[in-house]
Amino acid sequence: MDYRQLGSSGLRVPVLSFGTGTFGGTGPLFGAWGTSDAVEARRLIDICLEAGVNLFDTADVYSDGASERVLGEAIKGRRNQVLISTKTGLPIGDGPGDWGVSRSRVIGAVEGALKRLETDYIDLLQLHAFDASTPIEELLATLETLVASGKVRHTGVSNYPGWALMKAQAAADRHGRPRFVAHQVYYSLIGRDYEADLMPLAFDQGVGALVWSPLGWGRLTGKVRRDAPIPEGSRLHETAAFAPPVEDEHLYRVVDALDAVAAETGRTVPQIAINWLLQRPTVSSVIIGARNEDQLRQNLGAVGWSLTRDQIAALDAASAITPPYPHTPYARQAGFARLNPPLV
Repeated sequence: MDYRQLGSSGLRVPVLSFGTGTFGGTGPLFGAWGTSDAVEARRLIDICLEAGVNLFDTADVYSDGASERVLGEAIKGRRNQVLISTKTGLPIGDGPGDWGVSRSRVIGAVEGALKRLETDYIDLLQLHAFDASTPIEELLATLETLVASGKVRHTGVSNYPGWALMKAQAAADRHGRPRFVAHQVYYSLIGRDYEADLMPLAFDQGVGALVWSPLGWGRLTGKVRRDAPIPEGSRLHETAAFAPPVEDEHLYRVVDALDAVAAETGRTVPQIAINWLLQRPTVSSVIIGARNEDQLRQNLGAVGWSLTRDQIAALDAASAITPPYPHTPYARQAGFARLNPPLV
């Protein structure tokens, strides 16, 4: 397993991390993801640690905290071997204090997560969504208190608009407070919107990307194909309405390109899709999920090898999208490349 710095922080993370949304799954969304109990979760964590994957991602909203509880039970006796990332900010109830990132909400969320995880500290706390109602100065002061107390080691965001993340970084610099070092983002061969603004911002500001849903909400498993129904057992039957949208023809064009590379390499479609992400600028770690041991071992096979330049170029071409305004007019002009050199 290779390791990378998480943004501009000193925290080294594996290029693959494990998402625990499948732990203790309940309800129409998380129940379809997976329902691993503590025994099964411990086995999956054993396999991860054997492979060098030591970062485990969860959130308070995953099955109403059940994911955190199962993770806490599964890592008993080996807390010093793992890194824990959790998230807060999405609604967990109907009360006025059950959503957002106000001072009381964040402090209460951290205390609750520590109890469910049965630990004294969180390695990475991420704000699960942008909350426009909480002043950035209040939020940063709260996070600084949590970092100073030792309850939180590093902070990041998830699904943030670029302007809000940049505003937070500037405010942190202005007041001498800890900066965000991670951004958990949706990014895949069928979802490349991250590249337009958030990737250049991350490169400039030292923010590492933690990629969620690298297989495009299960569409890049190799099971979804042109002129064929969604196969039995696919979670898309139950969860497609929750997923970021993608046009069918775009999906099939990408799958065709993945099939071609799979034939050349002998690798699976998911392994190729994940490996492509690991070649992208600013990506610190790709979060993989698994409902069982076989899925996990398949995903772990995405590392230890590299796509060729020609294979990457073929996948780039098949997955390319028209960038949003204001990038569109200039992306079509030869001079744009000179104004905006590739990120390295």
